[in-house]
Amino acid sequence: MKALRLVGIAALIVLALLAATIGVLYAMFDGEKMKAELSRITMEQTQRKLVIAGSPRLSVWPNVGIQLDAVTLSEHAADTEFLSVQSARVSVAVMPLLSRRVQVNGLELNGLKATVVKKNDGTLNVADLLGDTSTSSADTKGAAPAQPSAPLQLDIAAIRIIDAQLTWRDEKAGTTTTLSQLSLTSGRVQADTAQKTASLQAFALSGRGAMGQDTLELKLQAPSLSLSPQKSGGDAITISALLVGTARNAAVEVTLSGVEGNAESLKIGNLAIKLDATAGQAKVKGQLASAVALNMGAQTVALSQLTGSLDVAHPGMPMKQLTMPLSGSLNANWGLQTAAVQLATQIDASKVASKVTVSRFAPLALAFDLDVDQLNLDKYLPPKSADAGTGSAPGGAAGGKEKPLDFSALKGPAVSGAVRIGSLQVSGLKLTKLNAKINLAGGKLDVAPISVNLYEGGATGSLSVNANGNVVAVRQNLAGVNINPLMKDLVNKDLLEGRGNVMLDITSRGDTVSAMKKALSGSASLSLRDGAVKGINLAQSLRDIKSKLGQGDTTQQAKAGEKTDFSELTATMKIANGVAHNDDLAMKSPFLRLAGAGDIDIGQGQMNYLAKASVVGTSEGQGGKGASQLNGLTVPVRLSGPFESLTYKIEFASMVADVAKAQIEEKKKEIQTQLEDKAKDALKGLLGR
Repeated sequence: MKALRLVGIAALIVLALLAATIGVLYAMFDGEKMKAELSRITMEQTQRKLVIAGSPRLSVWPNVGIQLDAVTLSEHAADTEFLSVQSARVSVAVMPLLSRRVQVNGLELNGLKATVVKKNDGTLNVADLLGDTSTSSADTKGAAPAQPSAPLQLDIAAIRIIDAQLTWRDEKAGTTTTLSQLSLTSGRVQADTAQKTASLQAFALSGRGAMGQDTLELKLQAPSLSLSPQKSGGDAITISALLVGTARNAAVEVTLSGVEGNAESLKIGNLAIKLDATAGQAKVKGQLASAVALNMGAQTVALSQLTGSLDVAHPGMPMKQLTMPLSGSLNANWGLQTAAVQLATQIDASKVASKVTVSRFAPLALAFDLDVDQLNLDKYLPPKSADAGTGSAPGGAAGGKEKPLDFSALKGPAVSGAVRIGSLQVSGLKLTKLNAKINLAGGKLDVAPISVNLYEGGATGSLSVNANGNVVAVRQNLAGVNINPLMKDLVNKDLLEGRGNVMLDITSRGDTVSAMKKALSGSASLSLRDGAVKGINLAQSLRDIKSKLGQGDTTQQAKAGEKTDFSELTATMKIANGVAHNDDLAMKSPFLRLAGAGDIDIGQGQMNYLAKASVVGTSEGQGGKGASQLNGLTVPVRLSGPFESLTYKIEFASMVADVAKAQIEEKKKEIQTQLEDKAKDALKGLLGR
C-alpha cells in the first residue's frame, strides 16, 4: 500500500508539472506576434509575401505543436501566388521553448499546392529559394538590396506531407504537367549548409499525375542517405514510375546501390534501370546498368561502363522478337550543359556504332556520328498490306481522312552529323556505301551531300525538309543505273528496261502526302540505252497493220511479257502543280523511231501521253519482214489511264490517209517503172536490137 501511495504521489507530481508546463506554454505563446514575425522575416530574406489567414494556434496533443491554416506564399517581388497550404502543423520540443528556442520535431503539411515555372528566358521562379540571388531588373526595381542568406541549419525528426499537388509550367514550350495526390514521409532530416552536411532517414515519396489521357504513378524510397565533406553513403535508393493508358503502358524502375564518397565526390556502385512497356501490339523490355561517378563541385557525372540489352517484340515483325545488346559510356557536365555518349549494339548480323556530343541541353544542340556495316530494315518492319500504295482514291487517302504530315519535331533542336552504312535495304530499295551529312537548324533538315551506290550505278544529291511551311526538296543525279530493278523495288512497277542516267530536281509543300503530290514542281530527265518499254510490242502490232487499216482504233491493256526494244531513249520533263509535262521524248530502235508528248499527272496517279512511232526501212530487228510497206509512216500510240491499269491505244484510223497516199505513191512508182521498161523495149525494137 505504501508503494502504491508513492506511485500515486509521483503521478500527481508529473501531472502537475505537465499542467504547469502547458500553462507556461500558453502564457508564452503569442500567435499574432509569431505571424507578424514570420511574415517580416520572409519578406526581408526572400522578397516574397507570406500570408497566414488565421491566427497560429498552439496544440498539446499528441505533442506540442503550432497549427497554421490557409497559408500562401507569393512569387518573388510579386503578388502572384506561388504556393499555398490548407493546413500546416509544426511540432516542437518542449524544453527549448522554455528558453525561447524552437526545435522542430516534426512537420506536417496538408493540401500543399505549388507551381514551378520555367520562364521564357530559361530561369526558374524558385531560383532565389535555391540560392540564386540574381533576378531580373523588373523583379528587383524598387526593392531593398538582398541581404546575404544566413547558413541553413535544419533538424526535423519527421516530415509528413499529404495530398500535395505540384505543377510544372514551361512558358517557352507552352506545356504544363501536374502531379497530384502526392504524399511524402520521412524519418529524421538534417542539413547544415555551413558544414556542407545532410542526412535523410526513411524517406518515401509517392504521387499520381496525368499525361494526356494516361495516368502516371511515381514512388521513391531512400532508407538512409548521408552527405558530408568527409564521407557519404547510404542504403539502396529505389525510384519507380508506372504509366497506364488505353493504348500504352510502361513501368520503369531505377535502383542506386553502393553509394559512397563525400559531399564533393560521390560514387554509386551500380545504377540499374529496368523498362517494361507495351504500345498496341508492340512490347519493349530493356535493362541498363553502370557504375556512376558524381563530382558536385565540377558538376559532372560519368557512367563509364554502360551495359544492357533491349528486347522488342511485335507479331507483325517477320522474326516476332528482336534482342539488341548495348554497351557504351556517358559523360555529362550539367553546369556547362554538355554531354558525350558512345553506344554500340548489334542487330542480328548488323553492327552499329554511334557517338553523340551535346553542346547545349536546352534548346538541344548536338553532333553525332553513326556507322553501320549492314542493315536490312525491311526485316524488322511489319509487312505492307496487299493494297498498300494502290491509291484507290485518286489524289487522296482511301477509306477515310488522310493523316496529316507533322514535321514539328524538327523545330527547336540543332543537330549535325554524319551517317555511313555499308549496305542498306529499306522499303525494298537496296543501297551500298551510303554516306550522308546531316544538318538540322531553325526547323529545316538538310541531308547533303548524299552519295550511294545502287543498282549497278551511283547517285549523288541532297534532300531537305523544312517544317516552316512543310516544304520538301529533292535533288538527285543517278548515273549508270539499271532502271528496271530500281523501279520494281522503288514503286513496284515493271515499265522500263535499260541502263543510264536519271536527274531529279523537285520541290513540294503540303500538309498531306496527296497535297504534296499535287504541289510537285521542278524538272526531271531520263537517258537510257539498250533497253525496252514494257507492256506492248509495237513491232508485233504493226506487222498486222494491213488487217487493221480501215477499222476503228485498237485499245489493249499492257501485257506482261511484251516489250518494245530500243537502243536509246531520252526525255526531259517540266513539273508544275503535280503534273509532269514532256514534249521531247526520243526513242530509237532497229525498226522504229519514237517521239512523244503528253502529261503524267502525279497528283491524280494517271497519265495521258501520245507517242508517235515512225517505221524505218528495214526487214531486220523486231519489225521483220512484212513491214517494208510501212516505211516512213507514223503510227500514233496513246497511253492513258491510272498508273495501275495503263491502256495502249494504236490509232489506226488516223493512218488510213497516210497509208493510202503511200500506196498511191508506191503504185505510181510501179507504173512508172513499167512504162520505163516498155519504153526501153520499144526503143530496142526500133533500133533492131
